[in-house]
Amino acid sequence: MAKPSGVPVIPGRSAPTASTADSGPCLRAALEAVRGPVFVVHRIDQDASGVVLFAKDRKTHRDLCLQFERRRTRKTYLAAVQGVVAGDGSVDRPIREFGSGRMGIAQGGYSLPGGKSALTRYRVLERFAAATLLEVEPVTGRRHQIRVHLYAAGHPILGDALYGKDRPVGGAPRLMLHGLEIGFFGADGEAKKVKCEPPEDFARVLLLLST
Repeated sequence: MAKPSGVPVIPGRSAPTASTADSGPCLRAALEAVRGPVFVVHRIDQDASGVVLFAKDRKTHRDLCLQFERRRTRKTYLAAVQGVVAGDGSVDRPIREFGSGRMGIAQGGYSLPGGKSALTRYRVLERFAAATLLEVEPVTGRRHQIRVHLYAAGHPILGDALYGKDRPVGGAPRLMLHGLEIGFFGADGEAKKVKCEPPEDFARVLLLLST
């Protein structure tokens, strides 16, 4: 299902912000109002947009969750970041929680309590005067992983109200993070893909960056 920016996947995922306080029901509730009970397979940040997987029954839910746990899925995101990124790369730095839901780099590595391995790969899609559009693949699935890793790399995501020196980063009206595609295996063992093109509010910011 395509999740708009500002809508939580489930209730209580994160505290409401100025841009999300009036977003209405969570994504699961909106879907269940139409289709009946569903099971959440994974989540994306409330202020991000993009594809979210739900399962219609417990068996499918269990199978898909195992695929995520064993890293047999592939998630692809679009991220518009501050600054001009020189080239493709990756960030391989452990992440831990620092309190109040804020995540960050575990500076002492894995020796610190709660530090978990995290790997994010990125590829440059387009460069603007003071920003870059990246295709991002989080190999691991830590909370706020893409946002934390890109901030640590010196290129926080535009519109981020939590990670960045001046927030929201670049004054963007929304978090410029979009879940583009998820690859997984169906019950028949065949590779499947679900894709969600960026919404209009994401495209509008990209248009402003290019002018």
